[in-house]
Amino acid sequence: MASASTAKDKDIARAERRLAKLSARRLAAMHGEKTPLGPAEWVRFILRTLGILIGLLVSVPLHYLYRVFAYGSPFPMLFLRFTAWVVGARVKIHGTPLRRDVFFIANHVSWVDILSLAGATGTAFVAKYELSQVPVIGWLCRLNRTVFVKRENRMGVAEQINALKEALADNWSVTVFPEGTTTDGKSLLPFKSSMLSVLEPPPPGVLVQPVMLDYGPVSEFIGWIGEEGGLNNAMRIMGRRGSFPLHITYLEPFSPEEYHGRKAIAARARGEIEAALAATLDEPLRDFRHTVAAIRYTAPAQAE
Repeated sequence: MASASTAKDKDIARAERRLAKLSARRLAAMHGEKTPLGPAEWVRFILRTLGILIGLLVSVPLHYLYRVFAYGSPFPMLFLRFTAWVVGARVKIHGTPLRRDVFFIANHVSWVDILSLAGATGTAFVAKYELSQVPVIGWLCRLNRTVFVKRENRMGVAEQINALKEALADNWSVTVFPEGTTTDGKSLLPFKSSMLSVLEPPPPGVLVQPVMLDYGPVSEFIGWIGEEGGLNNAMRIMGRRGSFPLHITYLEPFSPEEYHGRKAIAARARGEIEAALAATLDEPLRDFRHTVAAIRYTAPAQAE
């Protein structure tokens, strides 16, 4: 009995040391510091990168060959689904996603969201411009008609709305992340409704379907937060040991015509996602902060 107890204590201590190490790296990454990979992490990163490249070599020629004979190639969707699996996401879908004429509105935790959602439905996206600068990932997103937006580019809103309309007509569905940035998976920022302007007035027959994303206990490690660079985040996730869960819950769709303007639509979608996320976490959502102590976020110090 004593030896069993001692072994259990050692396992607990080992897990606590690993958590402390991960927390320290997460804090450093959020502050913009590079977090070099260890030998085993480099092996995993290289193997996963090779897996993605092999998928590219197979999928891209098939995609362009398919386009010679027909429109609407399935290969971008299949490849992005495969890529999400390679980087470690084990996607579980709850609810029923609409297949066409739908505007998905989702919370946002990581660039893995895009791979997984596209792999599930073939949807096009609106995503922050910084994602387009991540090697390979940015190109993959363009393959699926992602519309990149600069938060500071107020003059380009009309152009972005036109791009959204084209993506909706081409892909039959578009996904928007109205928080405007990624969070820790346990918070939900106010929704910015500017990119919902495409729903003023709503295109004929288009419905809105809220989507809740949950990475479970690893959400804070997966999250792309603060000043962390895209490449550092990608290497950190792809060098991680094992896989991680991603639950995608498609909530009840609603008609945007029943609401007066984009702000009302955003409020309805946010309320649905907040309720679903709080129920999943089994606790109220917390305020999102860019100051982190270990694994838990705390409010930044107030100025004297």
